[in-house]
Amino acid sequence: MREVINISLPSLMAKDVKTAVKAGGYASTSEFFRHLLRLWNTYRLAEELKRDRKKFNAGKGILLKSLKDLR
Repeated sequence: MREVINISLPSLMAKDVKTAVKAGGYASTSEFFRHLLRLWNTYRLAEELKRDRKKFNAGKGILLKSLKDLR
């Protein structure tokens, strides 16, 4: 199921989006923003992994022996 979300952008940003779509990098404006959201989620996951790695290296992490230990 999809949901419509309307956003307002400054003229220069809107022009950048339209240029990217017109250049063929994206099929539509929606696809442009879906791509940005995927990048943002990837960045958030990478930051979370970085924090967890620091905890683990500091001896504060939990060593899992199997996937059952995730519960």
